[in-house]
Amino acid sequence: MRTTRRQLLLGTAGALATTALPRAANALFADGDAQAEALLTRTAETFLTLYPETATSLGIDKDARAQLKHQLADRSPEGQGKIAAHLRQTLADLGKLDMATLSPLTRTDVEVVQASYSTALEGFAFPYGDVAVGSWRNTPYVVVQNVGAYLDVPRMLDTDHQVNTPEDAEAYLDRLESYADQLDGETERLKIADSQGVIAPDFLLDKALEQLKLARGGNTAGWGLVTSLANRSAGMEGDFGNSAWMLANDKIAPALDRQLAELERQRARATSDAGVWKFKDGDAYYAWALHAGTTTRMSPQEVHQMGLDQLAAIQAEMNTILKKEGYSQGSVGARMEALAKDPRFTFAEGDTGRAEILKFLNTRITDIRSRMPQAFDTLVKGNVEVRRLPPEEEPGAPGAYGGPGSIDGTIPGKFWINLRSTSLHTRFSLPDLAYHEAIPGHVWQGEYTFKLPLVRSLLQFNAYSEGWALYAEQLADELGVYADNPAEKLGYLQSLGFRACRLVVDTGLHAKRWTRKQAIDWFVQANGSSEQEVSGEVDRYCSWPGQACGYKVGHSEINRLRDRAKAALGPRYDFKAFNDAVVLGGNVPMTVLGRVVDRHIAARKA
Repeated sequence: MRTTRRQLLLGTAGALATTALPRAANALFADGDAQAEALLTRTAETFLTLYPETATSLGIDKDARAQLKHQLADRSPEGQGKIAAHLRQTLADLGKLDMATLSPLTRTDVEVVQASYSTALEGFAFPYGDVAVGSWRNTPYVVVQNVGAYLDVPRMLDTDHQVNTPEDAEAYLDRLESYADQLDGETERLKIADSQGVIAPDFLLDKALEQLKLARGGNTAGWGLVTSLANRSAGMEGDFGNSAWMLANDKIAPALDRQLAELERQRARATSDAGVWKFKDGDAYYAWALHAGTTTRMSPQEVHQMGLDQLAAIQAEMNTILKKEGYSQGSVGARMEALAKDPRFTFAEGDTGRAEILKFLNTRITDIRSRMPQAFDTLVKGNVEVRRLPPEEEPGAPGAYGGPGSIDGTIPGKFWINLRSTSLHTRFSLPDLAYHEAIPGHVWQGEYTFKLPLVRSLLQFNAYSEGWALYAEQLADELGVYADNPAEKLGYLQSLGFRACRLVVDTGLHAKRWTRKQAIDWFVQANGSSEQEVSGEVDRYCSWPGQACGYKVGHSEINRLRDRAKAALGPRYDFKAFNDAVVLGGNVPMTVLGRVVDRHIAARKA
């Protein structure tokens, strides 16, 4: 696996960087690599014990890791302390390695872990919120409209936790019991945050309370997490559905009630201040969150101006197309609002429109999959299914999100689409969304990480993940999907403009003290997005500071590196080889991505 990875990463079409080094030189790294790889393997296994749900999502909660299928992460203050201790110890152990004795690829693996863990440990220095170790969802709030066990666990149990044997069903029951513990652990952390003056804005708490009440429900036998097990264990010896109902009724419902009561208590004292500037150390927190989201040290003002500049350039291109389509009056944003109301591009309301949307997306995914050999020499399966978000999650969720499935392919990747209202989506904007979330975006890119050492499949960097997904949108355009449909090209460009707006709005909320209304109004007018869509987006930026800035920052860096490769290689530049290099290098900070591209350039020259 490692040899294949080296060959695929460092060159294609015979230009293999490993062949540029004598075998003796490679042998010089053997002892150092073995020591580092043993440490990275231990790191991955410890990570999985702290986040057992990840083992399930990757389909590796079996054999020696079978016990992980019975467990959930500890979301209590003590559990958070164990995670922070793991980060500190791992960084200390990695710091003892002699980097000069490591091969370039193993050095990259070490640097990726160091970058991820160092950033997360900086986040744990703030005594509140959730820190995303190896992921993207950093938030100052323990539970809010898009954060919390009440959202994560039911979805994971229903879609990722496989129930094929009675043992699987028993593991599900163990997790239901742990779910109640998770809820109580979060409620304890909510109280600690409250004592430090960290309370979510009132408008976010209103959404969270509405969703929690949906999760709580009135008839526990009808809960999705109960019926999911009952349906999938039908025919097995043992009444697992009834056992799940008892746990839901006796343990989970009371834990949800306790969390509801605490959030209602905090709601009575919440304000409408939207940004983290309101906290005692809010500016420092946002600086960290912006760094975590972009893997750069750009200041809020630099990010804000970057958004304004890029939006102007994108809308200049949109203006030309709009005029050709007969939309010549008003701002670009106003004209895009008018286009979105054109009956040619809308879907029916209700379940009829929802079915239309799901069929439309699947058709576009089939088409783009057939074009992938034009963009990559090294192909993956692109194992994906389009699913509607659970209705109880939709009010506080973004328009869509996606990610890869399990390593063994038994769990497909998901393209989750928010269908609370079909008016969220238009026929000219949905194709681009499919390319971003599914192929060649998140699902496609994620499958390449399965070729890397396990620890690399566990760790993601927001700027790379989301930068790649925007680059995936660009690849679709470069492959000609919009050649005969200028309206869909406008949808793609509006998507890029949307991400440029995020740079402006996120920094506006958290650094410039914008109100929620100010952010929504600016966004609608600037990009022509609907107020319904933008309202949910702005709420997301309030709860996930800095995350939304990773998209355009990462996308811009990938294109900057592509331009550098073109200039350095001249006629030796190859479109497919560059794409291979970026995606096969794995999910890395932007600084490390530069070194991956440097190796690709050296390999092509050789």
